[in-house]
Amino acid sequence: MQLLHAADMDGAVGALDNVETFSALLDGFRRHMPKRTLVLSSGDNFIPGPRFYGAADPSTAAFLGVPGIGRGDIALLNAMGFQAAALGNHEFDLGPRALASIIAPEQGEDGRYVGAAFPYLSANLGLADDPALLPLVTADAQRAPLAAGSLARSVIVDLDGESIGIVGATTPHLAWISSAGAVTVEPADGFDLDALAEVIQQAVDHLTGQGVNKIILLAHMQQIAIEQQLASLLKDVDIIVAGGSNTILADKTDRLRDGDRAAGNYPLRMRSASGEPLLLVNTDADYRYLGRLVVRFDRDGLVMAKSVDPSVSGIYATDKEGSAASAAAPIPGVSRIVRTLRAVIQERDREIVGRTSVYLAGRRSDVRTQETNLGNLVADAFLWLARQYDPRVAVALKNSGGIRDQIGRVWQPAGALQADEVAFAPPAGNPASGKRDGDISRFAVESVLRFNNGLVIVPITARKLVDLLEHGVGFDGVGEVPDGRFPQVAGVRFSFDPVGPPGRRIRSLAIVDDEDRVTDRVVENGVLVGHPERAIHIAVLNFTANGGDGYPFALPAPGRIDLAGEAGQYNPPSAEFPDTNGNGLIDDPVAVDPGLVDFAAPGTEQDALAEYLAQFHRDTPFDRAETSAIDDRRIQNLGVAGARDTVFESPDAR
Repeated sequence: MQLLHAADMDGAVGALDNVETFSALLDGFRRHMPKRTLVLSSGDNFIPGPRFYGAADPSTAAFLGVPGIGRGDIALLNAMGFQAAALGNHEFDLGPRALASIIAPEQGEDGRYVGAAFPYLSANLGLADDPALLPLVTADAQRAPLAAGSLARSVIVDLDGESIGIVGATTPHLAWISSAGAVTVEPADGFDLDALAEVIQQAVDHLTGQGVNKIILLAHMQQIAIEQQLASLLKDVDIIVAGGSNTILADKTDRLRDGDRAAGNYPLRMRSASGEPLLLVNTDADYRYLGRLVVRFDRDGLVMAKSVDPSVSGIYATDKEGSAASAAAPIPGVSRIVRTLRAVIQERDREIVGRTSVYLAGRRSDVRTQETNLGNLVADAFLWLARQYDPRVAVALKNSGGIRDQIGRVWQPAGALQADEVAFAPPAGNPASGKRDGDISRFAVESVLRFNNGLVIVPITARKLVDLLEHGVGFDGVGEVPDGRFPQVAGVRFSFDPVGPPGRRIRSLAIVDDEDRVTDRVVENGVLVGHPERAIHIAVLNFTANGGDGYPFALPAPGRIDLAGEAGQYNPPSAEFPDTNGNGLIDDPVAVDPGLVDFAAPGTEQDALAEYLAQFHRDTPFDRAETSAIDDRRIQNLGVAGARDTVFESPDAR
């Protein structure tokens, strides 16, 4: 059997740069074994962003039939002949209703959208619990092909007379990191891997009970260490295709892109709970590599690990050199989709909202572990826009998991071998669109803040502010292990001890004014000072205020203002948090919208960043360069060698 696989095709423009070569490699390899090839994805096939929203442009009707958000990515997978996919967390970013509209067929006035021609799978999600998804849920362990847009725990694919069972599984932290709606996620304790394995095993046993003895698990667990642990807890699974971690596995015969390093061998050779051989594969995101596993099974359906030839199996880079080595041309349907989506995105790249003279750090490994200049810029924009509605807002907080891209160029110069030799620069110009070096376009804003959640103002207490920030730094490995709950902040400075007990890590915390001067000492030497119930108004996303990433906001929140909602729509003020401006605080959100840009709805995070850049950095470039963790001012990690607490020092004393 030949397994061709990918996952996490959710980048901004990068995926469109790679997918044609990816399709050429895929088609070429499939021709070698046309009757015994499986093409699978382990999830995160799309994500809100320029490509995602670009699919709703009328110009896409030519290949979609009915334009709609996210449908361009499904069309790409259809054109390449994907046969099944796991549900990842990003499939749920806009909720189950949006997911249903992306994968289900639709008959329009002038055409028909065919939907996903492959089933989406997850054994640990109660998909039928959500009314938007219920019509798409079908019986488990059916033989493919299934109806377009089908959802199930498992499916059976016949390859040249052999039955291959495919099971999906989704991170049990789905409700925490995305928008699961009414979907039930098992197990309730996302850290209980034994319970998760038990749920997956039930789906596997359903297949083996029908005589299927070759089984592949598409596991979108976000961390490859979790898939490795699951391997030792499951029986009768032959291959696990991991997803969500972007981990590169490669063997010595695989050519990697410049600057890439393998985190392990391809495939990882493991043993199941019953001691049977099991192979685990994964590769990087955004169609940067095609994974290829060619393997034999014995008469009992056990995978024969020794049959894997490293010169055949492995990962194949989709860069220029990979394109030259491809044995086939790009799939025509893929090229057609790419051309259309690229034209939509290019048009948006012409819309300039600001300028920068420095690289803006938004890479996952940066923004989820420490303060970054891009995180500061986004939080500053939140605070500024919120104050257009209510000048009392003192603090802004942005979950770093919602910052999805950097603004600028990252590359490894020729001959460089070390990670610290990576070069960073402001965004490059685009002669085709008229964008100059250093320009920040609408496309960049949409890429960075792909989810485009709405901003809200929530009146909280000093005690609650401490609780929120303690949660933001309260996970194991904070400062080293990327976690989407890590906060980026404005209007506040704090220091924390990364090895202190969770909930008691913040050592100093101060609210500061626009000149970075301390106006309120909230925590000193780890102790909350002043009246713990004093009111503080904070600007956050509705995702965060609704409990996203586990942030402990109260629901409902008295006095909460939804800036992206309808005029005057907010919770009534309480006696504790009176509305001193009267009930006209946001009578007409559009009237107080700065109105410098208009591509995103007023009150959303994209609008906040774009308006802020247009106000302050249209002519004067943003120039605050990224700093190392030891020089960070707003978020001070006291576990960094040589770090000292300067939260209460004057702005120029450090």
